Amino acid sequence: MSPEEFRRHGRQVIDWIADYLAGIESQPVMSQVKPGEIRRALPPEPPEEGEPFESVLSDLGRILLPGITHWQHPGFFGYFPSNASGPAILGDLLSSGLGVQGMLWVTSPACTELETVVVDWLAGLLDLPARFRTDAAGGGVIQDSASSACLVALLAGLHRAGSGRVTAEGITRRYTMYVSSQTHSSLEKAARIAGLGAAGVRVVDVDPHTLAMDPGHLRALLDEDAAAGTVPAMVCATVGTTSTTAVDPVAALGAVCRERGIWLHVDAAYAGVAAVCPELRWLNDGVAEYADSYSTNPHKWLLTNFDCAVLWTGDRAPLLGALSILPDYLRNAATSTGSVVDYRNWQVPLGRRFRALKLWSVIRWYGAEGLRAHIREGVRLAQDLASWISADPGFEVREPRPLGLVCFRPVWPGLPADEADRATMRLMELLNASGSMYMTHTKVAGRVLLRMAVGGPATERRHVEQAWEQIRWEHAALAATLP
Repeated sequence: MSPEEFRRHGRQVIDWIADYLAGIESQPVMSQVKPGEIRRALPPEPPEEGEPFESVLSDLGRILLPGITHWQHPGFFGYFPSNASGPAILGDLLSSGLGVQGMLWVTSPACTELETVVVDWLAGLLDLPARFRTDAAGGGVIQDSASSACLVALLAGLHRAGSGRVTAEGITRRYTMYVSSQTHSSLEKAARIAGLGAAGVRVVDVDPHTLAMDPGHLRALLDEDAAAGTVPAMVCATVGTTSTTAVDPVAALGAVCRERGIWLHVDAAYAGVAAVCPELRWLNDGVAEYADSYSTNPHKWLLTNFDCAVLWTGDRAPLLGALSILPDYLRNAATSTGSVVDYRNWQVPLGRRFRALKLWSVIRWYGAEGLRAHIREGVRLAQDLASWISADPGFEVREPRPLGLVCFRPVWPGLPADEADRATMRLMELLNASGSMYMTHTKVAGRVLLRMAVGGPATERRHVEQAWEQIRWEHAALAATLP
């Protein structure tokens, strides 16, 4: 494809994306296709001769688009937001156009140095401690997701807990990691990858009301495990759990970790970016004093399209000790001086994309005030939704609900708990099949709750109102059919 052909087709692609985003509300939120339907519509063999790019765009609209669940739809309330925005999309396009492989400083100094600046900017916007800055003892790095960030944090914690022996010799004794029942499943996966195994994951009790990790039970488990000869590698506190946005008491957990020299990682994948708003910086309580590492995802709620997760550490030495390997083919003068950051040592893969461009584009386009306005709007709409649900005797809202997620349950008078939960799931299936909205569920104390996560860039008050009215209508219609 010549530069002129690229120019022509690039304009077609930009127009296609702009038209898609402008008309996304007309699409069903959840894909309506059946398993295997997309595959059957595609040729079983690749083309022998090249095809016009117009054919690619044609098949994108004709075959693939029906198989897309539209995460940017204003009626998408499932999981957590996965924000995309114009400046982020354009930043990603620039990254693809430059074709940078930023594994070493020398392979593109701008790739590395822009990233150090952008993660420092973000740390400042979130009011994170100065020791997390890349011009201090610690620093930040953009990972693909919080799952990778948590794995890297665990590897650093293991390196420190074993005084480097795990890195050199492998797992030669039992190490443990401490989570709660509300911690994201990626932490157990990290434990499996790192060699702790599922048996090395210790589950700390939570407060039955707030679902926050219990520092007293953490202390008891640590005492029990110390008596058994195990070595604690890491405690993971969560700020904004996936299920209900519960917030673990970082300061109290951190005090326990400090007493025993245990690595404390704070997983704030969803909620962390909300600290861009000064009134929400209570989310950071205990982080400055106790966190060894901290991660949050701009690709969830900060208008930066996937993938973009940021991991900070207060001391980069254990992280680099766990992950640095320098074969001869990567040696170069800049690395040898020790004066540059080589981000390949801050992650599991060797290669890395120029992800900083899209985060840089977002921060420059929106500015701090634009980012704050986006977060505040999501919180405000969620508060409005919760107030409407609370005022309806046919529903119950789960408290607390500090951010953009509302968890609630329809009331099914006269039905036993298990039948009521089945009815709730049926209600969710009907709502999602309608095409006008999409939501997900969770379980608390064995009971099903519906989750509505508000925070999409295109979601306005009218979309939340329409979703709530549809929920009420479908609930009444389904209730009328039940015994």
